[in-house]
Amino acid sequence: MFGAELTPWGQEYFVVPWTNALAAISTSLVTLFDANVVAAGKVIQSTASGFAVSIEAGCNGVEATIVLVAAMLAFPASWKNKLVGLAAGIVAVQGLNVIRVISLFYIGQWSAQVFEWAHLYVWQALIMLDVLIVWLVWVRMLPRTADGDGRVPPAAAPVSA
Repeated sequence: MFGAELTPWGQEYFVVPWTNALAAISTSLVTLFDANVVAAGKVIQSTASGFAVSIEAGCNGVEATIVLVAAMLAFPASWKNKLVGLAAGIVAVQGLNVIRVISLFYIGQWSAQVFEWAHLYVWQALIMLDVLIVWLVWVRMLPRTADGDGRVPPAAAPVSA
């Protein structure tokens, strides 16, 4: 999935629209209490202060989502449970990412030094921690099988007569 994300096709048809949607959603939420904010593509800008942030690769939540998708698809669970987990997990990771973008937008207007620290260290770790927590919660919520491990049992080997 990481390879597909980096292709020109993946960028044009998935990553760029995803990033622009993240900027639009974040701006829509901010304008509920601050009408001086606009989005243009992947850029969120304050029309009052002129400050702007551009949502770049690594900050759009695509990589975190890929890690979550890979972990859930690799875990032995039913497809139904995987799809439910993916839907809820992607919403959880992207929901936190919207909070991340909005908080960084306001932190950047307050202090460039704190913005850099929060951007590079705090939020990077929190987003990946969110992925881990979402995955762990999903694993714990999986129905238990007879052996109690929550995994889908392997298909029975054919018996020869």
